[in-house]
Order: sequence, then C-alpha cells, then structure tokens
Amino acid sequence: MGLRDEIRSDLDALVGGAWSVREGRVVPGTDDVRLFTNDAVKLDAVYLYADLLGSTRLARDFPWETAGKVIRAALRTASKIIKSYGGDIRSYDGDRVMAIFITGAKNSTAAECALKINYAMRRIVEPALYAEFPELERAGFDVRMSVGIASGDAVITRAGVRGSSDLVSIGRAPNIAAKLSDIRAELYYRVYITESVYHSLLEDSKYDNDGNDMWSRYVTDVGGERMTTYRTSYWWGIG
Repeated sequence: MGLRDEIRSDLDALVGGAWSVREGRVVPGTDDVRLFTNDAVKLDAVYLYADLLGSTRLARDFPWETAGKVIRAALRTASKIIKSYGGDIRSYDGDRVMAIFITGAKNSTAAECALKINYAMRRIVEPALYAEFPELERAGFDVRMSVGIASGDAVITRAGVRGSSDLVSIGRAPNIAAKLSDIRAELYYRVYITESVYHSLLEDSKYDNDGNDMWSRYVTDVGGERMTTYRTSYWWGIG
C-alpha cells in the first residue's frame, strides 16, 4: 500500500468512525487511550498553561547554552510547583508546560499554583540565573512566565502514529487557557483566569490578608472573542 492509500485509509477510519467517549475520573496517560480508534476520555477539568516570556529574544540575543538553561530552569521549577499541587502535567511545548487539575477545589488549586510560579520566577529562578549569567541582568531580560487558567469540559484523545504519538486535549477550556498564557499586556500582570474560574475561587485564593481582592477584571480579545477575564500581579511565597 502506498503512502497516499495509507493516508486515505487512516482518514476513512478517523473521520468516518464514531467516537467512543468515556467519563474520566483521573487524567489519562498515553497508554490509557487507544491510538488507532476514535477513543476519548471526557473530563471536567481546570487547565493551566505556563509560558516563558521573551523566548524569541532569548534565542536571538544569547548563546544557546544560556537560553537552554533559562528554559530548563523555568520549566523545571514550574513543573515542580504544579506537581506539588497535584496537577497532572500532560505536555511540554518548547518553552511552555500544560497541566490539568481535576480534584477538590481545582480552580483555587490552579490559581494558587500560578501565584507560586509567579513568585518562584521573580525570587528564586531569576536571581539564580542572574548570578550565573550576569549578561541576562545587564540586558534587562526578566525571567517571567505568563500563566493562563480556564475550566470546563474537555476531551482527551491520542494523535499521531505508533512511536510518535501524544495526548491532545480538545475543548474550550484548554484552548482558552493556552490563549490566556499568550497575553502580553503590562509586565506586572502575569496570571490570567477566566470569569468562571474567578467565581469558583475560595476566599483564600481571592482575597489577600487585608481583605483586598487580588484579582482585577480585565476585558480583552481572546482568540478573536471579546471576553471578561481576571488578572493579578500578586504572588505567593514558597517556604
């Protein structure tokens, strides 16, 4: 069978076949979803994307050895914080990590995780990198991650071919969370959440110790849609 025939055969199965969808109680791994059928797992989840800022400048203006250590330091730190909050990491895309939260007060858990990522970049990762690579500080390169969070139903399926496949999340929540992490407004706002996430936050994740709302309303275009979101410049310390 030639390549053209193989592609047509795959399309007949993928496009013409019915979905087999089951409710998920845990975030599936790659082996939990069948590759060659329209197999899918449905989740009610919160998606978090953390995206390193300035990666284009990083690759352009600094040696690859420096850029590589900045990216690895940011992703590893964000990932450790996510795991400490029970988040399931399901993909890395260059300078971005995606995580899924499905249990407990998942909206607040994701928001608190984002606030700690914000703190870690400013107070732990950046000083360590500046000490090793003072040219980063001299050039005014801020080590920051922009975090987007959205909640709702999503379907997880598997895409690719044997030996080169990955899980993909389909739905509004992962799409919006990814778009929110791309916002590059004022530098000091580094966490963006949807309106539904905001209204689901527990008080400890919404107000500071003086009772002030840590989040401000922000209307912006998200993927071509005018949307009410909330953003914050706060961070939470790490003990």
